[in-house]
Amino acid sequence: MMDQLEQLKQMTSVVADTGDIDAIARFKPVDATTNPSLMLKAAQDTKYAHLLQTAKQQAEALGGSNADILQNMTDQLAVLLGSEISQMIPGRISTEVDARLSFDTQATLAKARQLIEMYAKLGVGRERVLIKIASTWEGIQAAKILENEGIQCNLTLLFGFSQAKACAEAGVFLISPFVGRILDWHKARYPDQDFSGELDPGVASVSRIYRYYKAHGYDTVVMGASFRNIGEIRSLAGCDRLTISPALMQELSDSEETLERRLSAENPQSDDQKAAIDETAFRWQMNEDAMATEKLAEGIRNFAADQVKLETLLSKL
Repeated sequence: MMDQLEQLKQMTSVVADTGDIDAIARFKPVDATTNPSLMLKAAQDTKYAHLLQTAKQQAEALGGSNADILQNMTDQLAVLLGSEISQMIPGRISTEVDARLSFDTQATLAKARQLIEMYAKLGVGRERVLIKIASTWEGIQAAKILENEGIQCNLTLLFGFSQAKACAEAGVFLISPFVGRILDWHKARYPDQDFSGELDPGVASVSRIYRYYKAHGYDTVVMGASFRNIGEIRSLAGCDRLTISPALMQELSDSEETLERRLSAENPQSDDQKAAIDETAFRWQMNEDAMATEKLAEGIRNFAADQVKLETLLSKL
């Protein structure tokens, strides 16, 4: 009998939500994804000390101001770690653009192109990389341009349906709707409400997006992210992809109960009519969605804070 992780892999592409190379080797996901928080955790682990030193040497060789060198160090570390991970997975590694660029389309474009060039120098082609960008209007427009250049993107910090619609219209390769953080918001505001199983608002959000995409013929991949428990994962079995932490992958691998498919691309039905979305509509719909607005802003702030912590750590090398 296959354990639940192996059963899940039969219907969904499993992605490792970690920068831990050992965990990736153990659970054998198709893809892997990192973010500033995971990068910070990796940078504090002695087994990655060699990557930190290499990143420092390469950044110093490029020269520039202290700020330039420090920024280059973080980029070099992200790409060096991503390159190592890419050797252990058959699919792609997602590497994130600095969250502080989330409201600057041109700066996001420049950083994304730079990261792709850095990967190329290490022999990792763009077909093995996804550029992670926050799902702001500016980020989505940057992704639209990058996709047309053959640089595929993973739009992260996605909480609202308007973000999902805009990403699909922009032709984004993949989105990462955050299941657990949606649940966090609702539990904080409605502590006495039952959010178990199918009542989980994060699960409901991803299911709605998935059905909308499939029913209306969008090619954008839906990858549920930010899980709080394996119940959320089970409720999304069949989604295109799910990015899962090592701890939750272990829980799934410890269970041999039958895993039921919950989402399917066959004969999909959606209650939402297909509709284009422009900037005005996007901003208004986000304004009307307090959860999406607050969690997007919070996520950007937290990723930016961890980026600063990472830079502080690297500056002491």
